[in-house]
Amino acid sequence: MEQLKVIKVGGKIVEENDTLNILLNDYAKVEGRKILVHGGGRSATRISAQLGIETQMIDGRRVTDAETLKVVTMVYAGLVNKTIVASLQSRGINAIGVCGADAGIILSNKRPATPIDYGYVGDVVKVDGDMLARLLEGGTYPVVAPITHDGKGNLLNTNADTIASEVAKGVAEKFDVTLIYCFEKPGVLMDENDDNSVIPLINREKFEELKASGVVSGGMLPKLQSAFKALEAGVKEVVITHASAIDKPQAGTHIVL
Repeated sequence: MEQLKVIKVGGKIVEENDTLNILLNDYAKVEGRKILVHGGGRSATRISAQLGIETQMIDGRRVTDAETLKVVTMVYAGLVNKTIVASLQSRGINAIGVCGADAGIILSNKRPATPIDYGYVGDVVKVDGDMLARLLEGGTYPVVAPITHDGKGNLLNTNADTIASEVAKGVAEKFDVTLIYCFEKPGVLMDENDDNSVIPLINREKFEELKASGVVSGGMLPKLQSAFKALEAGVKEVVITHASAIDKPQAGTHIVL
């Protein structure tokens, strides 16, 4: 089975020109089939403020009211996505920018309003792996923005880590998939202030231990939970690593069942 890398990038890396250019140089060197999934939350927060729209967060997650939905759609599926696509095209990578609504790639349901109403936020129901495979086999490299649709004409804001995991699961029947989460740290750290304290391997038992001791908390929790779900659904390997190490297979933290 042909290999495919699904690479998720977020945080400051996507939104600062210097770090983005370094990342895209490294991404261009990754051989074979690949899909890039990105976020853009900081840009959405900044542009919301410029437009006088207040950003509301609950437990680190954005509440997406009707006005905020307009902003995140413009920023994620527009500004950030097309900036990445244009930059990859300049590097000879035939990138195509899509969000979940394009060709019906990612269908979601609006998250129930109880116990917390997050507004227009989507939980993924289905990924069209056949369509993504056709894009890849047509010689393009999808760049996926974290906006999905409900099949009834409504757009939904969806967590980018979740999108990456669901995309990886959606194409796992067709490719030998490695899911790579990259950010500004070299992996999952035993001590968040020490970049040399990378935990090289995490299985379920180790994850429960790290969670109980508080070593793993905040945004890393859903990332690891998504990683295990992806492995259970047939994804071959999940790696959490620094953005500069996406083409270094031994680097970072490897998640295993």
